[in-house]
Amino acid sequence: MFDTLSDRLSATFKNLRGKGRLSEADIDATAREIRIALLEADVALPVVRSFIKNVKERALGAEVSKALNPAQQVLKIVNDELVTILGGETRRLRFAKQPPTVIMLAGLQGAGKTTLAGKLGHWLKEQGHSPLLVAADLQRPNAVNQLSVVAERAGVAVYAPEPGNGVGDPVKVAKDSIEHARTKVHDIVIVDTAGRLGIDQEMMQQAADIRDAVSPDEILFVVDAMIGQDAVNTAEAFRDGVGFDGVVLSKLDGDARGGAALSIRQITGKPIMFASNGEKLDDFDAFHPDRMASRILDMGDLLTLIEQAEKTFSQEEAAKMASKLASKKGQDFTLDDFLAQMEQVRKMGSISKLLGMLPGMGQIKDQINNLDERDVDRTAAIIKSMTPVERQDPTIINGSRRARIAKGSGVDVSAVKNLVERFFEARKMMSRMAQGGMPGMPGIPGMGGGPGRSKKQPKKAKGKQRSGNPMKRKQQEQEEAARRAAAAQSGGAFGLPQQGGQEFELPDEFKKFMG
Repeated sequence: MFDTLSDRLSATFKNLRGKGRLSEADIDATAREIRIALLEADVALPVVRSFIKNVKERALGAEVSKALNPAQQVLKIVNDELVTILGGETRRLRFAKQPPTVIMLAGLQGAGKTTLAGKLGHWLKEQGHSPLLVAADLQRPNAVNQLSVVAERAGVAVYAPEPGNGVGDPVKVAKDSIEHARTKVHDIVIVDTAGRLGIDQEMMQQAADIRDAVSPDEILFVVDAMIGQDAVNTAEAFRDGVGFDGVVLSKLDGDARGGAALSIRQITGKPIMFASNGEKLDDFDAFHPDRMASRILDMGDLLTLIEQAEKTFSQEEAAKMASKLASKKGQDFTLDDFLAQMEQVRKMGSISKLLGMLPGMGQIKDQINNLDERDVDRTAAIIKSMTPVERQDPTIINGSRRARIAKGSGVDVSAVKNLVERFFEARKMMSRMAQGGMPGMPGIPGMGGGPGRSKKQPKKAKGKQRSGNPMKRKQQEQEEAARRAAAAQSGGAFGLPQQGGQEFELPDEFKKFMG
């Protein structure tokens, strides 16, 4: 959603690099580019004016003029101001002193309230709560049935005493659900209310009546992040007509320009509390202003990446894998282990999304977006077509075995050969990392201090020497170019044939970390 804004800001800061001192003209030019970037991203004009004013005041102050690296200092100022307009600190849910806690969802029809009710229920269930979804949208066709289906997928309870489709009193349903929750020992009630295609008095009055009947601890306004400037107008109308405590951004994975997210907090004064960025129930989390600002400025979101990894990987499994990799040359780490690790990574979500959380990946977002997620499935098919002995010891895989494996997994023989070769290379590299001997990667949590960690760092290997003979040196360069071309054609991720002819490469500043 913020790709266009990120691209413009990255290009702006790139022009500042290498300057030991910034003049007032440099800061004015930078502020002008940032203003254009924000306006193109559909950010509300009052928010843009306030943002640029604060950035210019701070950039012309002592914190930049006396900085060792003025360009980085300006980037830090922009990051701080982005965090501020996005809300500053993460706003958590307020829970009632006496259960159940009542959460009311409000918003326009089509904003995704019903689906979001299921995502919120699933998220709260993972936090150890027992939520109850309440079907108080009795106007929209099949709204009650949709909520029941979503609740079943999320594994949470639903209260739907009325069939809906214009039948039933939504205020009575919402009021009765509180006593039902107490009887069934649910500590959270999520009330899904009706929406409309536009803001009208009838909708506002019904929402206000439900609010008065259940006295919610939190009223969350659900807004479609793709509707641009109209999101701000709708939010203001709901704030004045019904009132709400926080905002939930839905469809944050869309291709709109994202200005609503940067405008709605500043104009309404209400914090963004949650964000939904996909179709799956897991594509939902608390909104962190600092992490979102970091993503916009292409500085990554490593904290979210770590949190997702912690949810997926158990400490016991991680220690077991580390022990195997710390053995001599990592030979205890087998293709079975490799497959298990790969499947765990898939549980974390899309490979493209995970890569997008790494710093600097905005430079290669086109390659990331074009990654073929099916590479993982093809790799799994190849490994599962092997015998248990072959997975334990891939060195025994000869020509006839490769042909059998290729036939069983529906790939070319070269794909099997490439996978095995890449596995050996990856195992060697991961083993060196686990033993603390990976050059250029100091202090990576979880990569050192394990069994078999070497006390002395291995000597850095010298690069290949170039011949002093011009003819011989030219021949060496041609051979090296041919090797690189062959490697590029050998395959994409996981050693499989690249789809679409586009090779995935890390940015230059990341290559130094790869040994």
